[in-house]
Amino acid sequence: MRLSSDPGARLDRALLSLEGLSVGDGFGERFFAPESVALLEARIPPPGPWRTTDDTEMALGIVEVLARTGKVVREELARVFGERYVRDPWRGYGGAAHRILQAIADGMPWRGAAAAAFGGLGSMGNGAAMRVAPLGAYFADDLGLVLDEARASAEVTHAHPEGQAGAIAVAVAAAWVVRDRTAAPASLLAATAEHVPPGETRQGIVRALEIAAGTPIGEVAAILGNGSGAIAADTVPLSLWCAAHHLGDFEEALWTTAAAGGDCDTTCAIVGGLVALATGAAGIPDSWRGAREPLAVAVR
Repeated sequence: MRLSSDPGARLDRALLSLEGLSVGDGFGERFFAPESVALLEARIPPPGPWRTTDDTEMALGIVEVLARTGKVVREELARVFGERYVRDPWRGYGGAAHRILQAIADGMPWRGAAAAAFGGLGSMGNGAAMRVAPLGAYFADDLGLVLDEARASAEVTHAHPEGQAGAIAVAVAAAWVVRDRTAAPASLLAATAEHVPPGETRQGIVRALEIAAGTPIGEVAAILGNGSGAIAADTVPLSLWCAAHHLGDFEEALWTTAAAGGDCDTTCAIVGGLVALATGAAGIPDSWRGAREPLAVAVR
């Protein structure tokens, strides 16, 4: 499939992914409340409004920078992340993200702020993966750019190779869905794994290839993780498995992902950002879009 590299067409793809990501984020966030267990079991959408989290906030930052510059300018992305964080720091950011983004907002160069995390090892968290699907959609016409720009987007906050690998995996998967909306699960997972650097995240995606369709989601989560550790390796493989096996059905994809438990706003954000690229905006229920809080997207 030949895709346009026109900036307008690229932005349209990113905005579609952002729509799915943000609805998935708001949907998944509602299932942390104890009273939501019954709703999940009965598959009754939780009442709105669905407040979005740092997943959407940072994805908005990526889309803003891409719309303005057409690429990841890391200094600009860091600035936007820092400004958005200071404006609303209570969006569910993790402890390391609080420290990194506050340091950036206070004027520390992004490279030093990211490298200082976890005693100098850098973050291997899922934060770079949760926000990146729109970037993969944006650059879907050029897989080389997907790899380079995904890594660049991750480096601003995630100096650890595993944190970067998670972003690369989700971005590649997004690009692959844009290229083939009816991709078989095995082909999507295999194509993604092929481009992810060696490490635990890639190993998890390879394990996901071996899990058959229809496997109870609890069993899938037991093998792949469900984001409870908030690291890329226990978040991205499950998310990719759920997306790959439900590309044609946004609702089923999100219900299945939420049923895995764990960090379900992040897993649902990743899955929503991928599956929307296959279903189109029409595949996202209007009632779900209406339940999600309005997005401030000023990119046109």
